[in-house]
Amino acid sequence: MEDREPTSLLRAAVRPRMLVLLVVLLVAAALCARLGVWQLDRAHVRAQAGQAAGQEAPGPVPLDEVLAPQTTFDGGVQTRPVTATGTYEADRQLVVEGRVVDGRPAYLVLTPLRVDGAVLPVVRGWVSSPDDDAALAVPDGEVVVTGYLRASEQSGTLDPGAGTTDAISSAQLVNVWGGPIYSGYLALTDAQPAQPSGPTPLPPPVADEGGWDLRNLGYAAQWWIFGLFALGLWVRMVRDEARGDVQDEPVVTTPTGADASP
Repeated sequence: MEDREPTSLLRAAVRPRMLVLLVVLLVAAALCARLGVWQLDRAHVRAQAGQAAGQEAPGPVPLDEVLAPQTTFDGGVQTRPVTATGTYEADRQLVVEGRVVDGRPAYLVLTPLRVDGAVLPVVRGWVSSPDDDAALAVPDGEVVVTGYLRASEQSGTLDPGAGTTDAISSAQLVNVWGGPIYSGYLALTDAQPAQPSGPTPLPPPVADEGGWDLRNLGYAAQWWIFGLFALGLWVRMVRDEARGDVQDEPVVTTPTGADASP
């Protein structure tokens, strides 16, 4: 019997079942490619949103428009610029220990501001020494403060007798300052009247200048890899199909010395 030629890759590829499989995998690859582009679009949109947020930072608004006393601090108001009017309570001022500002050891000056009967913790700035009496001096009378909101910290060690603490925690401060109290605190950037000899204001929060989100880029790459894998899988199956035809080919042997005639 005449030997059959091995099936070529082309002949294996155009068989109906392989063509159906190709269509299915092409659809899967196209879907993966589209999902990859979608993730890339999301990264681009987020980058543009971050740039717009940095360029169009909102101006300060009255405190009572974004936060009320004894309410949960919403993460959406974190670093939000606000203004408030009130009177400092100098005799209850605290020094926050164990902080670092611009790479240097620092002490934060934490002063309660009485705003319409409620207490707003205000970080008026920082000093390099807790003995700097001139910087720690609290202005008298009504003041208008401007700053950005920060969330309350977890409870720490508070010593009202020594006038020190290591955390800005409203849950602790309410026990020594009374209530109602705001659940966040204000990091001061400006005050009227001004304090020429007061503590140095904390550096303002760094605005998000945007940039590509690496997670979205990673997801996009994963989807494209899945799409390439689908196409590679079809090529592999075509090769297996071609090899399978050769392996399944029946082998006809003639016994040695056998008489073919009746």
